[in-house]
Amino acid sequence: MELIRSFTQLVQALQRRGVRRRVAVVCPNDAHTEYVVQRSLREGTARFLLVTDAAHREPSVRLRAAAPDGVQVYETSTPEEAAVRAVALVRAGEADVLMKGLINTDSLLRAVLNKEEGLLPPGGVLSHLAVMQLPVYPKLLFCSDVAVIPRPTLAQFRAVVGADVSVCRRLGVGCPRVALVHCSEKVSDKFPHTLDYVRLKEDAAQGRFGEVYMDGPMDAKTACDAHSGEVKGLCSPVVGNADLLVFPNIEAGNVFYKALTLFGGADTACMLTGTTAPVVVPSRADSGDSKYYSLALACYVKEGGG
Repeated sequence: MELIRSFTQLVQALQRRGVRRRVAVVCPNDAHTEYVVQRSLREGTARFLLVTDAAHREPSVRLRAAAPDGVQVYETSTPEEAAVRAVALVRAGEADVLMKGLINTDSLLRAVLNKEEGLLPPGGVLSHLAVMQLPVYPKLLFCSDVAVIPRPTLAQFRAVVGADVSVCRRLGVGCPRVALVHCSEKVSDKFPHTLDYVRLKEDAAQGRFGEVYMDGPMDAKTACDAHSGEVKGLCSPVVGNADLLVFPNIEAGNVFYKALTLFGGADTACMLTGTTAPVVVPSRADSGDSKYYSLALACYVKEGGG
């Protein structure tokens, strides 16, 4: 499988597949979402089922008129009904990916998490995976969870790591290098997540996550900078070469992620994991390019076909 090292390479690989995923977009009524639809159609990476409320139908109608072969429009009375309809399209197999447009995230997630008619399997764990392309790192850096789970339990850590390494493998990382992030290398009951890290490493050694290298606790710099590991006398396949950073809580992950986008020049792609189909829930502050790369990521990792 091709190793994807950049978002440009990701889009090119998606184009070479020749399989245009069907994307149900909820309320595509903002300029960035329109940009994503138009660019995806132009570059041949997706087809769209635009689900809009009646009060904001014009952008969807305009997109349909410009590309009748690549766009279908579904009209509902309210944004909340649009979310329910889009989820139903995915459940019915008429769409492969779900994407948020201009709708409150809570309204969309209410439909996604509906126990009878949503996209999260019974007992499933919803999580958020961020992928970053950094000018100073030679490959894509995966980070989790930066947006959904406040403080993961051991069971949630296990589900998150399992989902994340699966995405890594879909992007060609055969043996993901997983860093369990903390402020130091010490395990202490003062920081319960470090005790969970010990259990996770035991799981990894027993093959729970397939072929992986996993180490920690370690700080993010040690995980991504070999010199830092050398100074500390640390020797591990993960040190200085991490593919996936697993954060102890949402505060640490979110601060790291947003700091790198603001100060580190990171391009980003994000998606939800744990659902039966990929779900793209961009932030309102995300750029049009970030939303496009997020959709490309979701379309690429979608199982089956291509």
